[in-house]
Amino acid sequence: MINTLNESSLHKTLKTLYALDKGARTEVQIGNWICDIIKEDGHIIEIQTSNVSKLLQKIRDFHSSGHNVTVVHPVIFQKFIELSDPKGHIIYRRKSPKQESIYSVLRELTGLYPVLLDNRFSLELPEIIITECRTQTTVPVQLVNKSRRFLRPWIKTDKKLVSINKIFTLKKAEDYLSLIPILSVPEFSAEDIADALKKDTALAKTAYRHAHILLWILAHMELIAYTSTKNRRRYYKIKQFSSR
Repeated sequence: MINTLNESSLHKTLKTLYALDKGARTEVQIGNWICDIIKEDGHIIEIQTSNVSKLLQKIRDFHSSGHNVTVVHPVIFQKFIELSDPKGHIIYRRKSPKQESIYSVLRELTGLYPVLLDNRFSLELPEIIITECRTQTTVPVQLVNKSRRFLRPWIKTDKKLVSINKIFTLKKAEDYLSLIPILSVPEFSAEDIADALKKDTALAKTAYRHAHILLWILAHMELIAYTSTKNRRRYYKIKQFSSR
């Protein structure tokens, strides 16, 4: 099979769900790239669980060949950790305290801002619950990518989809501007946005940490404009705010 050697169960399941439309095909070569799904009308769907920013050239090439593109990037609303011994027997299953929100993906979008408002592009963010599978090791080990600061006596072996809560779609300017908490407008700073996100109990507790990245993306998309600096805070407004 093409391009599926290191594919997780999460990626496979999402690809299967998004390829249910009649006439959809998976793992199709378009130019120099392999796309995850191409629908009967030529619409391409890319399932990307990480490193979304690296898709910029791929998206541009698909656009150049006349295809609309949707990138699907899951938001892990809740995660369960399942640890097994080397023989596959489950040792324990527990709920992880870590939680993501739609704001958690903003850092991934810093490399995609040039195409975010292209009328041939859309971003879908399914809010999901997953199980992260781990296998116990006899001694603490490092990951293949050398990313661990401290060695751990287990390795990640898979991610499995448990359920999808809802799906956020970002396509138009209004969709991205809606990420600004209404309490922060008409003039706002990153600190104002962070304070408003802290008060939103429906969001992950870490959502406020992404306020500066949100402003960076919106500014590069030319959806907001700098107005002034007050008390060392940079203030912005939404362009043509009255028409929002």
